[in-house]
Amino acid sequence: MGYQEFTIEGRNAVIEAFRSGKPIDKLFLLDGCQDGPMMTIRREAKKHDTPLKFVSRERLDQMSETGKHQGVIAYAAAYEYAEVEDILRAAREKGEPPFLFLLDNIEDPHNLGAIIRTANLAGAHGVILPKNRAAGLTATVARTSAGALNYTPVARVTNLARTIEELKKEGIWFVCADMDGTVLYDLDLRGPIGLVVGSEGEGVGRLVKEKCDLTASIPMKGTIDSLNVSVATGVLAYEIVRQRWGNR
Repeated sequence: MGYQEFTIEGRNAVIEAFRSGKPIDKLFLLDGCQDGPMMTIRREAKKHDTPLKFVSRERLDQMSETGKHQGVIAYAAAYEYAEVEDILRAAREKGEPPFLFLLDNIEDPHNLGAIIRTANLAGAHGVILPKNRAAGLTATVARTSAGALNYTPVARVTNLARTIEELKKEGIWFVCADMDGTVLYDLDLRGPIGLVVGSEGEGVGRLVKEKCDLTASIPMKGTIDSLNVSVATGVLAYEIVRQRWGNR
């Protein structure tokens, strides 16, 4: 699939995109506009759980590529999303205990792409994102993932904390990256596992962190305060790989 960014402008085009089942990452609507087609679009957005932002006409004009947005611009995903069940099935088919990445507050598409690439190389079965506070599968993410998006399923969920609860019933346990956590080399990270990471600024949200079984930190010797999130994710992921490898 090509890497073009899917920007959909105009009322009918956006309604049609929703009804045809195209995954919409984000919707921008003219603030204060309440007419019939706009209410239809808002209903569709609610039905599909699409993040919605009300913005000024000036902002829409800046974002518009056609100059004919009619008060509505949608960003559609460049790639299809998987379901969480698809990710678990991938683990079962390989006869491996599930290894998942769960990302909270990762809004930078370059970081998201790099993390999906790491997930692929580390042998993770898939990546789970929340619908809000997250970059979607844009063309930039696809490019940065260097092809990994073709092989590593990415699912989006409405509530990351609830998804963790449900996955715990499948026997998966969760380790959260946290600067105040236990040094990762002192943890047993074998078995079915979900690695939960957040952005450099905000980290993992409190509600999500509370659902995790362990917190893991990376020992740092330098004078700057943190690693880039995609690098930190790689360090954590490969300690999990090392422990799984030794457990074969």
